Order: sequence, then structure tokens, then C-alpha cells
Amino acid sequence: MPTYARFLPMARAERHPVAALCLDRVVAFDLGTAAEAFDLAWLGGRPAYEFTACAAEAGSVATTTGFEVAGLAGLEAVERARTVVLPGFLDVFDPPPEAALDALRSAAARGARMVSICTGAFALAHAGVLDGRRATTHWAAAPMLAEMFPAIEVDPDALYVDDGDVLTSAGLSAGIDLCLHLIRADHGERVGATVARAMVAVPHRDGGQSQFIERALPPRDDDGSLEPVRAWALDHLAEPLDVATLAARAAVSPRTFARRFVAETGTTPLKWLHAQRVLEARRLLEHTDLSVERVARSAGFGSAPSLREHFRRATSTTPTAYRRAFSAAA
Repeated sequence: MPTYARFLPMARAERHPVAALCLDRVVAFDLGTAAEAFDLAWLGGRPAYEFTACAAEAGSVATTTGFEVAGLAGLEAVERARTVVLPGFLDVFDPPPEAALDALRSAAARGARMVSICTGAFALAHAGVLDGRRATTHWAAAPMLAEMFPAIEVDPDALYVDDGDVLTSAGLSAGIDLCLHLIRADHGERVGATVARAMVAVPHRDGGQSQFIERALPPRDDDGSLEPVRAWALDHLAEPLDVATLAARAAVSPRTFARRFVAETGTTPLKWLHAQRVLEARRLLEHTDLSVERVARSAGFGSAPSLREHFRRATSTTPTAYRRAFSAAA
């Protein structure tokens, strides 16, 4: 995308308005993650989102890293946003200003998509938006969130939780995962992958937060990584693959392979395979005119019913509906 193209005039109504509500001592990394991800998403040579950083009062707020973020809009940005993002902030014990809480409740009530990164989940919790829902936050803050707000089902291991119109992520880089997930959900795998490449990030990261918690390393039989085996598997998704096959490729026992795989990725081999096969199916549905049956075989699901089952579980839609929404031809 030529640099000058970012400044071409465009009707505001065509862009999806996103408001990032910055509370005092906001985490600058979280705010920057959302700003960059949504700013890099383009459709047909035009930006897909209109991103606005705002605060409880227009002006500036302090960050956790010692500088201020200035030029922030007021809560009117939240009032017109279709997606509201809460970056992490420091003072999670104290409720945000009542005006900010009212704006969050109002946005949720009118159907805006509510999103938090890291400790931003505490703002949604103080507003009551997370009551009765599954949510996550940084692993170090998860026990505190569960204790302070028992009505929330806190998942301390998830990188992010998609609960429909309310989405929460773990800390810092997990915000990138969640923003890429939102862009893929809005505009398909192709746009999401383009943003991921621009951010030098993987389009979809596997595993949970447990792989990042400080702990003793599990015993290993050698110093080799299983990355070559995962790369080989990605080139052979259409073939029958199981733990025994992958373990043989790594020249270790299935039990050792499974243990090392979880230690490296934070997820099991079969869950990883299912996720990669869904991503391959999405790519084929977007970029080819193969029948759903052919897509199922090429992605390694074997049959269309198997693809539909796993695809709906991962994306909450059907392969046909996904193709209709996101195919290059469409």
C-alpha cells in the first residue's frame, strides 16, 4: 500500500468506528497494539476502521511507562463506536469514573462489541459487562479478577476469549492475537493475514498463557525443537496425521512427543492440528472455487460433514456462509 494512499479522502460512514477508552495510567503497549492493528486493515485501497483514542474527559492521560498520551477525544467517541476497546490500566482495584462506566454500559446495551486487552477486563467488570460471562486477563491478575468479581467465569489460561459481543485477552502480546482475531472475523483470513505480516506477527498463535508462566522446564530427551515436525505437518495436512505419525517423524515415543509438544506450544498435538486445518480450510474457501467436499479433503478433514462440524466450532459459521462473506471472488 503506497504511503500516500493512507491520506486519500474517504466517507466516514464506510469505516467501522473503533473507540479505545484510555483510563488513567493506561498501558501504552495495549493502546498501541489496537491502534496499529486496526489502522493496518485495508479493504479495496481504503482503511476498514476509523480508530479514535479517547478518555473519560478529552485531553490527556498518564501511562504506566511514565509519559502521557495527549490529544484524546471525550466519551462521545464511545457513544458512536461499533467496537469499544479497553486497554490495560494500573488502578484495577478502584472503579473508573462513573461517566466512563455509564458510557460502557450504554455501549454494551446498544450492541457495541466490547473488547478488553490485559487488565482492561477490570473496567468491563466494574461496569458489570462481564457478569455471567467467560473472560480472561493477564495470568498474574486472573486470580484477582476472579476474587473481586465472582460472577465472572475467569479462564486464566486463555490467550483470548471470544464470548460473542464481548471479547477479552490476556496481557500485552495477546492483545495482538485478539485484534487479529477481530479483523479476521470482520473481513476474513486474507485481510487478517495481511495485517499480521505487517505487524510481523503470526496470524494465529496456539496454546494458552500457561506456556509463559515462569516454571521449571520439563525434562527433555535432547535439545531439538519440534518446529521442523510442525512445519512438515503443515505441508501434509491432507494426509492422515496422528500423534504416532508425528512422533515417528520426530524419532521419539508418542508419550514423549506429546509432552514436549505441549511444553513448546501450550496446546496438544491434536488441538494444534485441528486449528491448522481450519486455517487451511479458510484459506481455500477464500482463494479457490473448490467444492466444500474438496476443501474438506485438502485441509485434512476427510469429509464435508467433518469440516462443517469443526469449522462451525472454530468460527461459529458454516463453510458456505464463510465463502459467501469472504471469498476473493465475492
